[in-house]
Amino acid sequence: MLQKTSHFMRQANLINGEWVQADSGATIDVTNPATGLKLGTVPKSGKAETRRAIEAAESAFQTWRKTSALERSNLLRKLHQAIMDNQQPLAELLTSEQGKSLTEAKGEVAISAAYVLWFAEEARRTYGDVVPSPWRDRRILVTKEPTGVVAAIAPWNFPSSMLSRKIAPALAAGCTAVVKPASQTPYSGLAWGVLCDEVGFPKGTVNVITGSAGEIGDELCGNPLVKKLTFTGSTEVGKMLMAKCAATVKKVSMELGGNAPFIVFDDADIDRAVEGAMVAKYRNSGQTCVCTNRFFVQEGVYDTFVEKLAAASDKLKVGPGLEEGTQQGPLIDEKAVEKVEELIADATSKGGKVVTGGKRHKLGGSFFEPTVIAGARPEMKFMKEEIFGPVAPVFPFKTEEEAVALANDTEFGLASYFYTRDLGRTVRMMEALKYGMVGVNEGLITTVEAPFGGVKESGVGREGGHQGIEDYLDTKYVCIGGLGA
Repeated sequence: MLQKTSHFMRQANLINGEWVQADSGATIDVTNPATGLKLGTVPKSGKAETRRAIEAAESAFQTWRKTSALERSNLLRKLHQAIMDNQQPLAELLTSEQGKSLTEAKGEVAISAAYVLWFAEEARRTYGDVVPSPWRDRRILVTKEPTGVVAAIAPWNFPSSMLSRKIAPALAAGCTAVVKPASQTPYSGLAWGVLCDEVGFPKGTVNVITGSAGEIGDELCGNPLVKKLTFTGSTEVGKMLMAKCAATVKKVSMELGGNAPFIVFDDADIDRAVEGAMVAKYRNSGQTCVCTNRFFVQEGVYDTFVEKLAAASDKLKVGPGLEEGTQQGPLIDEKAVEKVEELIADATSKGGKVVTGGKRHKLGGSFFEPTVIAGARPEMKFMKEEIFGPVAPVFPFKTEEEAVALANDTEFGLASYFYTRDLGRTVRMMEALKYGMVGVNEGLITTVEAPFGGVKESGVGREGGHQGIEDYLDTKYVCIGGLGA
């Protein structure tokens, strides 16, 4: 790892502008999933440290909320530039702790910076309203104000960009933040603390805490000083956090699990569909919430699609993320590998056929072969369960109505994809799919300009787009009377 990377690899927590250890001195080991070797440690903090971070954020909020939108915008622009100036070392750090290829990591760092720039612009556009009054002697104003201290809990699969979607709009709105990165990938989260500190955000504006998820989460949910909690992760944990936040009626934003369908119709451009499938399935080794979980392919092109998808999957270069040319890195840990193996075993026991892959990669560790399974059927586990690995089950279907029914047969509703060249079908499908995001003839649709989020049990709220700052603002109505007009 380059020396410059270690500048961002802080093995301490940031509380009120100070880099500190846990009160107990306890630490958590962080390992490189590609090698299994220890990278370093981070503090194993708990309730007391989290409470101090919240109090620091509350104190900083009293001043930060009064800064002008232009001041906040200018600081965020500096942060954007600092991220891009350090794209390479930040990406190397991300790859070292998470495993994804360096190319993907550089892309993640770049979109992290792009979110910061987007919300630097949105900071100046949190418009209110002057409402026509029903009374001659009164005026009605509607204003937007920062919500307060924000708790942000990030996942391990996108440890930088998922925080960007939370920290950037919070700061843009005039809120302060207490950030809890995932214990498997804490350094990319702590790097945000380094960057925010160095570009000049006031102390206490951004605090970063690592440690016990249970203790830290309980304090973030229960502390009345925290006015909003934003979480990206599993639906199971999201439901628990929502329940705990109910006691203090916090605002919540939840970006939860997915079960994305990828539908290919007979009239689709098959080569384009396969190209989109490779991105939608294998990005980050299949460990994304918008990854395709279920491929539904119409009977007329089923065999052709399976053959071409398997051939493309075979060509993926699996290896350590920092190695030149790597396209797919390791899974995050042994538990992830075992989950993938369990799903494949379930499929083959129910008649599924492994066309390519299907087992641990010869590199060992948590590397796994890109896998395509033909003959997938609704009774198989991955019809309902999120795979979170490089496995592509392909289900056949006959009619458009059947495809819609299969795609919507899940409690999740995050991302969906379909391929067709029929305009009428395009409109019918985009309206019929019960998902927060729909890709038409595209396998990668995330962009800072558009709202990211799901429906049903995939979450509440939106990140990105002009909608992304709304959850960090409170709407206030002001009635001014006695004007004698």
